[in-house]
Amino acid sequence: MSSTEDLDYPQIILEYNSGFLVSKVMFTACELGVFDLLLESRGPLSSDAIAAHLGTSTTGMERLLDACVGLKLLAVELTQEGALYRNTEISNIYLTKSSPKSQYHIMMYYSNTVYLCWHYLADAVREGRNQYERAFGISSKDPFGAMYRSEEEMLKFMAGQNSVWSICGRDVLAAFDLSPFRQICDLGGDFFKDSIPEAELYILSKILHDWDDDKCRQLLAKVHKACKPGGGVLLVESLLNEDKSGPLETQLYSMNMLVQTEGKERTAAEYSKLLEAAGFGEVQVKRTGKLYDAVLGRK
Repeated sequence: MSSTEDLDYPQIILEYNSGFLVSKVMFTACELGVFDLLLESRGPLSSDAIAAHLGTSTTGMERLLDACVGLKLLAVELTQEGALYRNTEISNIYLTKSSPKSQYHIMMYYSNTVYLCWHYLADAVREGRNQYERAFGISSKDPFGAMYRSEEEMLKFMAGQNSVWSICGRDVLAAFDLSPFRQICDLGGDFFKDSIPEAELYILSKILHDWDDDKCRQLLAKVHKACKPGGGVLLVESLLNEDKSGPLETQLYSMNMLVQTEGKERTAAEYSKLLEAAGFGEVQVKRTGKLYDAVLGRK
């Protein structure tokens, strides 16, 4: 229930209204190299110096830097010589290209691909299909053909996925004791057409959420057939709450699956049902508290 204060002044509505502005400020600062420059400079810099180094206008750069200060991505110190800017610790860790935990590549993928698809979100909701045709002039019937529309785009997408895995992968792989599995297959490639090698454990990381239930059942049945007796399958996905209450981040990802793929995010019960339909049992679920959760089924 909303408080009287919320109804008098809808702060949360105004924050939602400007949400995409926040994203684009962060994306633009990454794209222009602001965080990389401030990391390499080993000291604070003025907006004029940053603009000169990066080849931008001084007025535009000053406003961008101030917005980043407001977002706590940068810190500013007012001196006799003027304002000097530096990275905050979180920006050094996650927004600079050289950091092992850099999220730069996923930011660029969101800015240059996801953002353009979301322009057509209303069309996606009306039609119930992805929007690659409107966004890029590419057939929506083959979502990965659109996603991998050039080698450059494919590399951007893969680099983005790797950047997210760098901060989530450890928790997923530690969710269950996987030591009994000696032969592990990280499933990739054109798994609907290609044969699947025999293994004891198959890892399907962010795969099923790209496809509808029929395609998921088809793929899991194929995995079950190839899986050695006593083996299993580990699903790495973002799980929705059973009561539809969230998590918000996963609900937004499910919207993104609408504008970009044929799939959706699912609850643990929905994934369990898909696994059981393919012949897997003893399904276990582990929420990590982070972006990716884990579901393990056994043959």
